[in-house]
Formats: sequence, C-alpha cells, structure tokens
Amino acid sequence: MVTLPGSVVSRYPRFSLYNSPYPAHDTGCAVDLYPETNDAPSPVAGEIIDTRTVSCPPKPYAGEHDHLILVDMGEYVARILHVDPGVEPGDRVEVGDSLGEMVRSGFFGQWVDNHIHLGVREPTQNAYRASGSLPLHLDVAVTGIPWDGTGTVVETGPTHVQLDGPEGSERGFVAIAADEGVPLDGGLPHYTGGGVLAPHEGPVSLLGTRVGAATGRDTTWNDVQVVANRTRATGLSLFASREKFGAKVVFHEGHTFEEGEEIEVVIREGERLVLG
Repeated sequence: MVTLPGSVVSRYPRFSLYNSPYPAHDTGCAVDLYPETNDAPSPVAGEIIDTRTVSCPPKPYAGEHDHLILVDMGEYVARILHVDPGVEPGDRVEVGDSLGEMVRSGFFGQWVDNHIHLGVREPTQNAYRASGSLPLHLDVAVTGIPWDGTGTVVETGPTHVQLDGPEGSERGFVAIAADEGVPLDGGLPHYTGGGVLAPHEGPVSLLGTRVGAATGRDTTWNDVQVVANRTRATGLSLFASREKFGAKVVFHEGHTFEEGEEIEVVIREGERLVLG
C-alpha cells in the first residue's frame, strides 16, 4: 500500500477513493482529488515521463479526449488522468506545481465535478494500462457525520442536487457516516463497490437500512433504492470534504428539484440502478 501524505491530501478541499465505476477505484487503488480551481496542482513530485491523449466515451456534456500524465516519483510511477498537460517529458514538478487545466471527461458522469485522478504503480509495471495501480492510503483522518436524510437544495445540475446537510466541520475532512459511525465513500448503490474511510468489518447501514458489508475498508453494496421526496433517485454520491460539504443526490435521467426546496431521502430494499 502506498501512502499519500496528509500534507498533500489537505491541499485539496475534497477527495474520493471509491466514487467511480472504474476498476481502479473498486478497492481504493486510485483517488480523485478536487482542487479549488480548474488548475491541476500536482499531488506528486518527480520527472514527467510521458503524456498521452486518449479518446473518451462520447458524452454530450464532455470533450472528445482525455489525457494521461506519467510522473517518475523515484520509488513509484504516478498515473494522472483528466488533466490537459501543461508539462512535457523531462520537466520536473514539485507538489503543488501546475500540471495543466482539468478537462471535462467522458469517463465520468454528468454530476461529477472536474478532478485529478491519481494512481500509483511499481516502476516495473505497465503504467499505460488502466488496471494495476497499488492500493492507496491517505494519511488524513475523516470524521463521520450523522445524517437524518434531510436537507435543503443548495445546488442543482441536470443530473444531481446538492443538499446542505448534514452539517460538517470547520476543521478536517468529514463524510456522511453509516449508522455504525464509519464515514462512507462511493456511489451508493449505483456503482458496484464503495468503501468506508475507517477500518470496519461487517454490516454497513444508512438511514436505518442495511446497504452493504465492509471488509477492511472495501464495501459491497446491497440491492437498495434511494428515494428523494418519493422520487426515485439513482443514488447518493459520497465523498470526503473539508469545505463544500453536503449530501449529493444523483438522478441520471434528470429531476425537477429547485434550489431552496426541502428534501427527505429514504433508503429501502429493492432492485438498484447500476451504472458500472
């Protein structure tokens, strides 16, 4: 397992190890880091090995291309996605240096904000392949915040609403807590796997319904449904944040909610909508 220091993680207001349909995130082998602006500050130091441009799945809200940046960290090789490179092979970067501008990628859902994807490989591994990154440990504490399922809509997009609850903390990273108290991460239940951001073994529940089971920090979701004011949602987008925090409810086929509207989310057993 590779450790990303707390001094690095804390440069970003928000992160997620599991909130993605792609295999690299299934066991926390990659992290999505959300900067304050669309500039992409490097989460690693080292020499740029290579940059590549790749085609994206076609999406009406995204560009046609994404990009890969490989960085020689010495002991490891960093694999960074979703950034239009402002660097070239042979350049040296330090933590916090700009790698370029983030791109709106067809590899993530419309409700997902622009972010830096980071995975780490052994130097002997093929860094161009999508799978194979090592498990990541983020050396920060995340506090689980209890939530009763209610909140006021403070932001809307075509396929999501952001609620103002639960209340977070002015210091450190927080995430919505399971009924067992552990902070949750991932797309519940629309991505096949999720995680807990503190060690936990056994059942995981939220809002009184069992939503899965954890082994270590990896979580397998049960078949459950998320409902907001009697409207079926795709799920909850769960993450850790130290600034902009609140429940994000996903509706991949759209919704009619407006800012200022009060919402109550319930979770019930039933066949889920799976997006990956």
